[in-house]
Amino acid sequence: MGRIAWRPVDGIVLLDKPAGMSSNAALQAVRRLYRAEKGGHTGALDPLATGLLPVCLGEATKIAGLLLAGRKAYEAGVVLGATTDTDDADGQVLRTRPVPALDRATVEAALRSFLGRIRQRPPIYSALKQGGEPLYAKARRGEAIEVPEREVEVEAIELLALDGDRLRLAVTCGSGTYIRSLARDLGEALGCGAHIASLRRTWVEPFDQPDMASLDQLEALAAAGGEAALDARLLPVDAGLARFPALVLDTAGAARVAHGQPVPSPGPVLETLNLVGPDGRSLGLGRRDEQGQAWPRRLFRWGSAA
Repeated sequence: MGRIAWRPVDGIVLLDKPAGMSSNAALQAVRRLYRAEKGGHTGALDPLATGLLPVCLGEATKIAGLLLAGRKAYEAGVVLGATTDTDDADGQVLRTRPVPALDRATVEAALRSFLGRIRQRPPIYSALKQGGEPLYAKARRGEAIEVPEREVEVEAIELLALDGDRLRLAVTCGSGTYIRSLARDLGEALGCGAHIASLRRTWVEPFDQPDMASLDQLEALAAAGGEAALDARLLPVDAGLARFPALVLDTAGAARVAHGQPVPSPGPVLETLNLVGPDGRSLGLGRRDEQGQAWPRRLFRWGSAA
């Protein structure tokens, strides 16, 4: 296979990540298909997991952090009675315990204790870094790891199905929440331990009704219609900014912003503003200060004079 001739491509691909593939491998597969010079994803899914992985190409990488910080929703299959070292089915079983007779009321009562702002200990097999190194690398070497608890938010948690030692849950949560940890802690609350058997991310804010495409679908699209067909499947960078307040600028305001200068913007202090040009296209990100001035923070290539 010859060297890839990379090209500038800007936009967002709503990828339906397959099971058994790391998020980085999925990102690189999309990037190669598009021949995109730059690419990034917006929060890793475990190899076991499937579902929405927004892939940011080109200038969209500048908003990947904002998408990472958004709310997310999952459907999870949980197996009771066994804990694993990874808190999911890919790990080694550490302990098995009998599963008590459970009814919906008992499980739902346990689930309520995980609603709202809760303290959670991330899995030791995770991409969180300690001393500049991912925890999973330390865990694979057999190092003793102390992972501090942190506060996360679980907005909603629903029991979709209960069948013996298996549960199916729907969870809506804030950034940084580990569904594997939620399953592990639920198992302890029920007195029998638990781990994740399946996990699917159904949406990521602001893509709450995502039209996802699998890698197979993207490859078929490329085979049938080439890069023009792939490019038509891209969402514009603006689509990732739908949840942020917009400041629409006239031609003079857009020119000031392009040169790094502020524009009047009365209102409360805001850390993230979507700066929109007179043609309706986002020029980049800004912030509003205490004096009612909007300052450019990070502009897209087409919004900057540089």
